[in-house]
Parts: sequence; structure tokens; C-alpha cells
Amino acid sequence: MNMSEKNLIVIREYDSVNDAEWDKSILEGEGIWATIQNEIMSALYPTGVMPAQLVIQAKDKQRAEEVLEAYSS
Repeated sequence: MNMSEKNLIVIREYDSVNDAEWDKSILEGEGIWATIQNEIMSALYPTGVMPAQLVIQAKDKQRAEEVLEAYSS
């Protein structure tokens, strides 16, 4: 099953897997399901070639953006 079949979207991309993990943990702490795509590949390839992608359910997009914005302020 691919991302579109699960109604999943990429909400952010990161050069650092650590930054992606941090935001994933913030979302999960707020009850929003999240996962990281390309986690291993982004560590193997040069910066920007294959970024780590933070993936959420499309229905959570607005709330996830609000949560991440609040934590980055």
C-alpha cells in the first residue's frame, strides 16, 4: 500500500534526521501520528539529495502545522 492509498502526506523535509525525529516526537506528543520516510537514505547521501520526510495523515495537516509552528517560535 502506498502513501496515497493511506491518505498520507509529506508535511516537511529535513537535511538532518535528528531534526525530523525531533518534530516527529513533538507531533506524537500531541497525539498526531507521524513517521519519517527516507530516514536511512538521507543519512547516506549528501545533504539535500534525499531529505528525510516527515509524513502524517492528511486529515491532521492543519493541526500538525500549528503544533510545529508553535514549537519553532
